[in-house]
Amino acid sequence: MMNTDTLVSLELIRDLVGFDTTSRNSNLEVIGYIRDYLDRIGIESTLVFDETGQKANLYATIGPRDRGGILLSGHTDTVPVDGQDWTSDPFTLTRRGDRLYGRGTADMKGFVAIALAFAPAFAQADLKTPIHYAFSYDEEVGCVGVRRLIAHLNDLSVRPGMAIIGEPTGMQVISAHKGKLGMRCRVSGLSCHSSLAPQGVNAVEYAAEVVSYLRGMARRIAKEGPFDADFDIPHTTVHTGVIRGGTALNIVPSECEFVFEFRHLPEQDPQELLAEVKRYAHEVLEPAMKAIAPDAGFSWQQLSSTPGLASEPEDDVVTLAKALAGQNGHAKVAFATEAGPFQKLGGIPAVVCGPGNIAQAHKPDEYIELGEVAKCEAFMRRLLDRATN
Repeated sequence: MMNTDTLVSLELIRDLVGFDTTSRNSNLEVIGYIRDYLDRIGIESTLVFDETGQKANLYATIGPRDRGGILLSGHTDTVPVDGQDWTSDPFTLTRRGDRLYGRGTADMKGFVAIALAFAPAFAQADLKTPIHYAFSYDEEVGCVGVRRLIAHLNDLSVRPGMAIIGEPTGMQVISAHKGKLGMRCRVSGLSCHSSLAPQGVNAVEYAAEVVSYLRGMARRIAKEGPFDADFDIPHTTVHTGVIRGGTALNIVPSECEFVFEFRHLPEQDPQELLAEVKRYAHEVLEPAMKAIAPDAGFSWQQLSSTPGLASEPEDDVVTLAKALAGQNGHAKVAFATEAGPFQKLGGIPAVVCGPGNIAQAHKPDEYIELGEVAKCEAFMRRLLDRATN
């Protein structure tokens, strides 16, 4: 079993895991905890609230305020534990061997806690380069909260010069990730008795035709590209996740809806892919629907849109992250993070690098290895040394 005597972040990891910050809940309790913790060290925080006032981002700066500095960023929300078979309380940090179990240990309260554990050292040091904290809400439902935080940063006279987002990467430096566009399609048809099916407009069947078209797009892209071999999945993917419609077998369904997504390479425009789907629905399928029921057709709702990240290996933020992580390589991943919005919406160069394994995220018995905690603490010590020189 690993000796934990040298680790400084375990108490903070325990405390943060103890807050149920599932995205459907307010995060104000954990944000208040972080604000009070920083206040005791003499670090002032700014809260950026959502429109309801029930959720907030936290932003804080340590060190000089007349230069850009380095932003350490993480989200405070987690995915639900509903229906998952946990062997211990997900909101009580539990150690078994060299693993710490609990919701958010990997994704991503571990990183947030480790960053905060070094706040006293950052505050006491003579920093030449400022360290910023940015802790957001509602990342898990589409990188929602960070947009308000970025808007706040865009109004500042001096903004962070670069950002490190601590999603679980095994402390590997991630220079690029895919973007995501999530959509809902609603299909309106015309109901009738199933014995008179040709007199109705079957919303389920028309929805199925669009889903089939999406599947065809997925096969085409997998075969024809574009490709980027540095990604684990080297092309854009198309996925339908949920479909609902119909009430009984002997009723032609008048309503159906489904949700789908594009997880696209950073340089690919998902709106072009969406436009292709819409053309098929409106130009190929809708005329036959409207010939029977003029009000029949398709409507669309955007659920989420997260830009991809595309940093170059020679970018300063990539070079710095490699030095802090003690490695020479970098990689690209398929999952989206807040790094894309920081880069594309805020103009802040960004990378992803944090402790834990993304394979453990969102699962029952989520855990982080103590060795990962140690590696991230070493990262922070190197950051402290770098920021004082």
